[in-house]
Amino acid sequence: MKLRRERFERRNKPEHSGGSPRWMVTFADLITLILVFFILLFSMSQIDAEKFQSAVSSIHTNGSGGEPASSDKANENKEQDLLLQNVKTYIKSHHLSSKLTAKRDERGVVLVLQEAVLFQTGKADVLKNAEPVLHQIAVLLKTIPNDIQVEGHTDSRRISTYQFPSNWELSSARAASVIRYFTAKEDFSTKRFISVGYADTKPVKDNKSPGHMNENRRVEIVIKKTTSS
Repeated sequence: MKLRRERFERRNKPEHSGGSPRWMVTFADLITLILVFFILLFSMSQIDAEKFQSAVSSIHTNGSGGEPASSDKANENKEQDLLLQNVKTYIKSHHLSSKLTAKRDERGVVLVLQEAVLFQTGKADVLKNAEPVLHQIAVLLKTIPNDIQVEGHTDSRRISTYQFPSNWELSSARAASVIRYFTAKEDFSTKRFISVGYADTKPVKDNKSPGHMNENRRVEIVIKKTTSS
């Protein structure tokens, strides 16, 4: 009886191995695997100091706001200056100085034609004697791949007719008429053009004198800046 009891007690007595708990062994194995994983990642990667420095320099140059780099802006200015110079040379060599002028602003290079060159007062049909001028402009524009925006502008005098209830309709119709000439008679793609009517909202002079009003009544052909990629 006593022997049977001793056997029962030994069988049910918990064993103490004296080592670490089993969960610690599993945890240690997991940490080792993670360490090996990161060592492999590091060994497979290559740190290119030159590329890193280039990326940092690019950030400093362009800034966080996405502004173009100063060198790109300088190149754009040079291109626009050269284009303006070429346009002015073309105008002079083709004896167009009395018909139009050229300038440059934030939109691009701009050809300015006064109302009297293209239209009768209060009308939007291109005059027959304006077509040779527009033809010469078309020859110039075909050498330039840029998109073109044609803008109509009026003075501050009101107009109220069945065809043109206000200067908005008149200025828009004039811009559209110029584009229609280029696409219908000079075989330009319509995709190159944007038509805008500004009425009297963008005067170049005040409207206090007949001379200033004449300058405000105009069409501007904008050779737009190329879009940087």
